[in-house]
Amino acid sequence: MGGWFTIERIDGDTFAISEYAHWEQTHCYLLLGAQRALLLDTGLGVASLRAQVEILTHLPVTVASTHVHWDHIGGHGEFDRLAVHELERNWLDGHFPLPPQAVRQNLTARPCPFPDGFDPAGYQVFQGPPQLVFQDGHRFDLGGRVVEAVHTPGHSPGHCCFYEPERRRLYAGDLIYKGCLDMFYPTTDPVQFLASVRKISRLGVRQVLPGHHQLDIPAALIPQVEAGLCRLERSGQLRQGAGVFDFGPFQLHL
Repeated sequence: MGGWFTIERIDGDTFAISEYAHWEQTHCYLLLGAQRALLLDTGLGVASLRAQVEILTHLPVTVASTHVHWDHIGGHGEFDRLAVHELERNWLDGHFPLPPQAVRQNLTARPCPFPDGFDPAGYQVFQGPPQLVFQDGHRFDLGGRVVEAVHTPGHSPGHCCFYEPERRRLYAGDLIYKGCLDMFYPTTDPVQFLASVRKISRLGVRQVLPGHHQLDIPAALIPQVEAGLCRLERSGQLRQGAGVFDFGPFQLHL
């Protein structure tokens, strides 16, 4: 399967759909229940994600956003049922916080073998009304499988992780991954970011599935990120403009 996308089976009813050819190396996750499917994020939108999803399932699909950044909502327009946290509803529906030229600059910031027929000059950020607006604690019942939204602001105001209590699995979006964790944008908040990492550290997570880069990361990365943020807090550097701090498997960009 693939071409542009790489599809990896996490278990019998969970798939990662990744865009490794692009520097962002985004991951979307398809979760299958007995009656419904949940698609967490839709990536860059430079190739048809729906075509890949339809190979994997014929269940009705709800798309839930970890957050409304351009690299996570690119394929939203291919799906009929979109869900978003209440604090980023407007970002999805007509008030995206970056101008198109800035998004295109990010998209093409590094050389990339885009799919045939894709023109970066015509790239547009998806904008459209969501069908479901949720809050912290919302439960997506897929039929024999429940996924909980955990509001984790900091990277963005409405950023959410998604947690499966029975599997103790966290879909972490841009809160936890190996690479540079960004808190320097005007709409980010390092103090909230730390509070969100503390929040998920109390869940007893056994498996972390990130929004970018290396797919197989240890749950131990959560307390490591927490410790790094706490170190900056103690030194008075947990603030925007403080710089980039390297902690080995991850960096913190404030």
